[in-house]
This record gives sequence, C-alpha cells and structure tokens, in this order.
Amino acid sequence: MKKKYITAAEFDERFDAGEDLSVHYDLEHAVRPGLEQRRVSVDFPVWMVQRLDTVARRLGVTRQSVIKVFISEKLKEESL
Repeated sequence: MKKKYITAAEFDERFDAGEDLSVHYDLEHAVRPGLEQRRVSVDFPVWMVQRLDTVARRLGVTRQSVIKVFISEKLKEESL
C-alpha cells in the first residue's frame, strides 16, 4: 500500500477531528531525539556495588536499571 503524503495543516486538521493518522507514520525510521544510547564506563567501590545489588534484588530489576534511575532522579533535582 503506497502512502499518501499530506500537508502539516491537513495533518493537524485530521488530528483535531480525531482521525486515525497512523497510516501516515513512518515507524521504521522513527527516532526519539535525546534518547540515543551511549555506553560509559564507571568504576564504583565494592560497598557501593553491593548496595546497588541489594536495592536491585529488592526491586526485582537489574543493577543497571537502578543506576539509571538514581542518576536520572538526581539530575532532575539538579535542574530545578
């Protein structure tokens, strides 16, 4: 099925009318700006890794997830 291109104004009108516009999305090439991943390497003291692992087990998630959440929360605090 060939996609029909529409103008931004027409898209807005159809959106406002509640029309399903998913046929106009190119999800194969969609990106989420600012959410690209970049690998970093950080050394932690053993006691810190042990505490992170304890929290991760309690929450049922990975150590990496705990680290990401903790850093994210702290960065949000700092931006206030």
